[in-house]
Amino acid sequence: MSTNSQPILHRYDFVYLFDVINGNPNGDPDAGNLPRIDPETGHGLVTDVCLKRKIRNFVGVVNREQPPYEIYVKEKAVLNAQHLRAYKACGLEPEKRKLPKDEAKARELTKWMCQNFFDIRTFGAVMSTEINCGQVRGPVQLTFARSEHPIVAAEHAVTRCAVTTEAEAEKQQGDNRTMGRKFTIPYGLYRAHGYVNANLAAQTGFSNDDLALLKQALAQMFEHDRSAARGQMAPRLCVAFKHDGPLGNARADQLFARVKVELRPELKEQNRPPRRFADYVVSVDDKDLPAGVTVEYWV
Repeated sequence: MSTNSQPILHRYDFVYLFDVINGNPNGDPDAGNLPRIDPETGHGLVTDVCLKRKIRNFVGVVNREQPPYEIYVKEKAVLNAQHLRAYKACGLEPEKRKLPKDEAKARELTKWMCQNFFDIRTFGAVMSTEINCGQVRGPVQLTFARSEHPIVAAEHAVTRCAVTTEAEAEKQQGDNRTMGRKFTIPYGLYRAHGYVNANLAAQTGFSNDDLALLKQALAQMFEHDRSAARGQMAPRLCVAFKHDGPLGNARADQLFARVKVELRPELKEQNRPPRRFADYVVSVDDKDLPAGVTVEYWV
């Protein structure tokens, strides 16, 4: 747990809206890196894994990978090496694929991993590899994000005024051009749902400081994840329903239904596709909320 931070005492359910302009928010490697799409409806998809990656990267940048904000799942990481650190810190010798028989020592290993790695105590992790540190169910979970309207992927031919090898240069007689393909969508407004479970937070040590950092990441993570392929991505709204206690005071789906996203009437009348966030009307019904539920705006 973060220094001088209290465990969270409230359940949260939140709606997260973000958009992309002329970019590919989440390419599908099984489809030539085309933007992910629901084949039945044509709506765009962004996986929960993609969003978690951006949160991890942001936290790593902000805290420079220092405990208690190290990142467990990151580029070029060797997970067993991280597990071995836990065994050394706890004065234990690992057995292949087995946790210590002493349950208290096994819990100590898992606790060490939670205390050091932000993404483990936030999202959870399966650490039952060759060097076993157990499994953690994370208190923060995200759904796939889905675009509010169908998207159309555009394919673009791009050229590079250079080649890779001398043989290619000779073949082109010095023209030295390489052709490539790039995929984008003109515009998409995506909606994801998220959950913060206070009971699981008590088990992993996810604290109020961690929650504040999660909010900051949702607001700023796209600023540190720019690339030509992703175009222009930005958070647009994050509405959180805060419950009085850890069990909650209403069903999440009923609260999510209070956040409505609709096309402006003039676009409907003219049958025009949305091309900017201003083409939508977003409303939050925060009147007559269930007892014990309040609304917070994280973005």
